Amino acid sequence: MKQLRIRTLAAVFVVAGVLSWAGARLWSAVGTLPRVPLAAPIVLALIAVVLLSTALSLRARLKAQRERRPGAKGVDPLMAARAVVFGQASALVAALVSGMYGGTGAFLLESLDVPARRDQAIYAGFSVLAGIAVIAAAFFLERVCKLPEDDDNEHGGAAPVA
Repeated sequence: MKQLRIRTLAAVFVVAGVLSWAGARLWSAVGTLPRVPLAAPIVLALIAVVLLSTALSLRARLKAQRERRPGAKGVDPLMAARAVVFGQASALVAALVSGMYGGTGAFLLESLDVPARRDQAIYAGFSVLAGIAVIAAAFFLERVCKLPEDDDNEHGGAAPVA
């Protein structure tokens, strides 16, 4: 399984942002602008919380397993791999959605004097911040699920579980 790359996520963010900004300009010239839903930053923040809680839970279970605590609940490698895949998919979607709302928010910065557009710009800004939180939580989850370095490993580095 390949690791997340910040370059890939940044590229998705920038391309989505530019396309969204251009689309918002075109849409505004034709008529009204599509709305940024209030639920967007809330949903992204909830995904970040789920990823973070999964990472913290797995980290605690792996630590207990490494310390050979009695009654320690082990971590199923397939479950850890699924968690990493969920984190990676969430990070890609968050980069795309954050880019879209970032582009729309950048367009809305031109008309902050209109209260409705100012609110939309605030929602877009919070969506970008929540998307960054999802990406950070996904990187943390991926780091938690990495296998420790192994002497038999030909690549010389740690590989993700799975």
